[in-house]
Amino acid sequence: MIQLTQAIDTVTTYIAAMERRDLDAAQALVVPEGLELVFPGNRRFSELSAVVANSSGRYQRIGKRVTGHDAWESDGRVRVMVTGTLYGQWHDGTAFEDIRFVDWFELESGKIARQHVWNDTGEAIISALKRAEA
Repeated sequence: MIQLTQAIDTVTTYIAAMERRDLDAAQALVVPEGLELVFPGNRRFSELSAVVANSSGRYQRIGKRVTGHDAWESDGRVRVMVTGTLYGQWHDGTAFEDIRFVDWFELESGKIARQHVWNDTGEAIISALKRAEA
């Protein structure tokens, strides 16, 4: 069981490092080669700096409030799912919060090899546009 607890710790430490934009700390928690990061819209990255560059056009800042997590073993690998809400500021400075997210991670030898992200930011943008039109 300690392996699963360690996996959750690795993932939550990684999430916090990415939120701080501490890429050196985050990089220490991912595999050295073959990293796969998949974000909404099927945006795919293999480097953490590319994730940050992509999000800088969308947000001034973004953070995650983790409300739950779970870890399990499957096919000889450890997987972790993290749930919660996003908060921050859009690129135009407008604040947002309470946008749901789910992050799914796969670890190899204790390092993050894959991250798949699902969230409701698209729905939040559509709702904001509809309010602005009204």
